[in-house]
Formats: sequence, structure tokens, C-alpha cells
Amino acid sequence: MLFKSISPIRLLLLLFACSFSATLFAHGVDESTKQFLLVNEGVSIIPYMYIGAKHMVTGYDHLLFLVGVIFFLYRAKDVMVYVTLFTIGHSLTLMFGVLYNMSVNPYLIDAIIGFSIIYKGFDNLGGFKRIFGFQPNTKAAVMIFGLFHGFGLATKIQEFDIPQAGLIENLIAFNVGVELGQFSALILVLLALSFWRKYPSFLRFSTATNALLMSSGVMLVGFQLTGFFTTV
Repeated sequence: MLFKSISPIRLLLLLFACSFSATLFAHGVDESTKQFLLVNEGVSIIPYMYIGAKHMVTGYDHLLFLVGVIFFLYRAKDVMVYVTLFTIGHSLTLMFGVLYNMSVNPYLIDAIIGFSIIYKGFDNLGGFKRIFGFQPNTKAAVMIFGLFHGFGLATKIQEFDIPQAGLIENLIAFNVGVELGQFSALILVLLALSFWRKYPSFLRFSTATNALLMSSGVMLVGFQLTGFFTTV
């Protein structure tokens, strides 16, 4: 009864609002987490899993990209394929980025992540075929952008002088937490989309929704580039 009282378009707008209200700094770290990362020594599986899950659930840029990825995916098999490619991508760069100290400017990497949201919204609107006359490989694009999303996660971890003792175990735990957080958020997004698809308004407002997705990406890119040029 509760879901029937909510219009589909309002439900999706609520999803976007929740994504943004979680935090305006997707890769920011709250004070308690910062202190833990600075003083922790040795293997701490559960705390790092919690931090990873929390980071993904409050990471609106990651979530908006995933919304774009699964927006027009109706089969569970397709959702699993695309999410798996994204997971492989960001897991690789998260681990290797931290272990091999591959640093990237946080503003620039976050700007690229914002661009990934623009890309997916544009792709969902059929912009490549209409304007450029070709369609990029969507699976390859999702995995490539997953690599950049992983660098975003690695860049934030690298800001702290995390002890080397238990580093690999803690990174694995953090990544597992990220996947658990991603899975939890994905379930909510899929439920919302599945509910909305029952209504004619889904196709009627799909263009506006993906345009909103692109606009969100533009704002993120602008915000991060402003931070980059003002700090430089």
C-alpha cells in the first residue's frame, strides 16, 4: 500500500535526492573514520569492511553511474554481467593503486568519475548513434570507467599513512565491504526501477531521467574541476 501511494517519477527523484544528500563529498572521510585509519595497526577485517560498505553506500557518484548502467537492463543476467565488469575494474585499481602507490590527483579522478555519469546518460539516450553514427562497446566502457572509480577509492586511502602491517588483508576487507555496500544499494535501485517499469511513465520520463543523470554528472565535473584549479 505504501508503494502504491508513491508515483513512479517521485520514487526515482527520491532516489536521486538520497544519493546527493548522503554527502556532498563522495570520497570524503568522516572524522571518526579518519582517526581509525591513522591509528589502526594490524589486521582489522570487520572495521575495514564496514568502512568500505559505508563509503560505497554514501558514494553518490558511484551510485549514479550504476543507476545509468542498469537503467535499461531488464534481465538479471545482463545486470550481473555489467555489475561484474564494473566490480572487476574498480577492484583492480583499488588494490594495485594502494599497493603500488599509484597516485592520481583526487579532483581530476573525481572529475573523470563525474564524466562517467555523463557518458552513461548520453549512451542511454542513444546519443552516440544519433550524433556520431556509431555505438561504443558498452561492456568495455563500463569496465574502463570501473578502473577510474577504483582509482578514486585508492586515492582517498592513499591520503592516510596506513601501516603496512596487515595492509593487504585490510585492503581486501575494505574491497569486500565496498562490494557489500554496492550490492545493498543495487538491490534498492533495482527494486525502485522494477516498480517504476510497471507504469507507462517509465518510458515517458526515461529521456528526462537520463538528462537529469547527465546534468548531475556535469555538476560533479564542474565542482571537481573548480576545486582542482582553485587549489592549484
